Amino acid sequence: MAKFGNIIHSIAQSSWSEEGWVSKMGQTKRPSLETPFSKRLHLRLPLIVAPMAGVTTPEMVAHASNAGAVGSLPCAYLSPDQMTEAIAKTNLLTTRPFAVNLFLPSPVPRVSKDRIQAALEVTAPYRDEMSIEAPSLLPPFLPNFEAQFEVLLRTSPTLFSFVFGVLDREHMQACRDRGIATVGTATTLEEALELEESGVNYICLQGTEAGGHRAIFEPEQDEPGVSMKDLLESAASKLKTPLIAAGGIMTGQEIVRALKLGAQAVQMGTAFLLADEAATSKPYRDVLLNRSAGPELTRVFTGRLARGIPTRFQTEMKASPHAILPFPMQHALTRPLRAKSETIGSSQFISAWAGQNVAEIRNGFSTVSLIHELEREGLASLGLGSR
Repeated sequence: MAKFGNIIHSIAQSSWSEEGWVSKMGQTKRPSLETPFSKRLHLRLPLIVAPMAGVTTPEMVAHASNAGAVGSLPCAYLSPDQMTEAIAKTNLLTTRPFAVNLFLPSPVPRVSKDRIQAALEVTAPYRDEMSIEAPSLLPPFLPNFEAQFEVLLRTSPTLFSFVFGVLDREHMQACRDRGIATVGTATTLEEALELEESGVNYICLQGTEAGGHRAIFEPEQDEPGVSMKDLLESAASKLKTPLIAAGGIMTGQEIVRALKLGAQAVQMGTAFLLADEAATSKPYRDVLLNRSAGPELTRVFTGRLARGIPTRFQTEMKASPHAILPFPMQHALTRPLRAKSETIGSSQFISAWAGQNVAEIRNGFSTVSLIHELEREGLASLGLGSR
């Protein structure tokens, strides 16, 4: 059943240069964007299209995988039944490798009644404006991870990516037994070292430029502020586990730069937000195309740090940091506001996640066409023609 077990060692014994992949045995392959990661999965491009909740659909995942990249299905907010359905639909649309992404479980926050009351009072005028009731702030706030994990094992996708910590030994072994390759996510070298110690197959290095949730292990921790470049440079010299670069990558040229720094693949999300197949709502698309400010880090939507283009709610809540609850309770508090805002076509209360380089976003493209364009750009930067 092991899909990856025997190749991880050989992957770790190779490096990439402008002349191509060079093994420790000294054998150089033809110049291309091929890496051990892309070769093992038979990819055109060593690219993972990021899992983006509310944006990435089974159709988008399938289009990405069918085009020769790796699509990623975001399942963190899905019930086990919804997760089963989404994976089944993806499997109907592609026979190629794709990833399933989950949040590792977080402890239920212990919050005083006074703090909860303050959060409800500060946000009450917004709910009144949107004609919605106050939400129940009783756990569970997210779907049960163990039930989600059972679905993961039963469906056995090629890759299982996760954020917010280290997968424990029991779950890691269960993935190994079913041939599911694991991808942990780190925002610092220290987190990456913990992931390597746990035995993950790949480590995704998320630079501070990335949009959406920061994958920081501790929910209350401050932003470490390490760029993708700095994180990759430090990790490449200290880790043996194959690395995936994420954060601020928008072009084929930037993919090549990440490979030269030691990555075996890249993960891109913001670049695909306006794809035809993306479920990005109209107000979200409007914010991306008509932004008046750059993305900022905030806790106002979920209680965890995440990077997004400021909307009215994100901006006005800066004045009330005392009214922001811990993750994932804050997610439960603001979810009805976000949902109603999208339903009526308003961007005022949505979370418009985007990376720092969103100014480079392209519009009017399909997932497939962008993947092919990224490949063309990468090959052209090496003086090569498209395959």
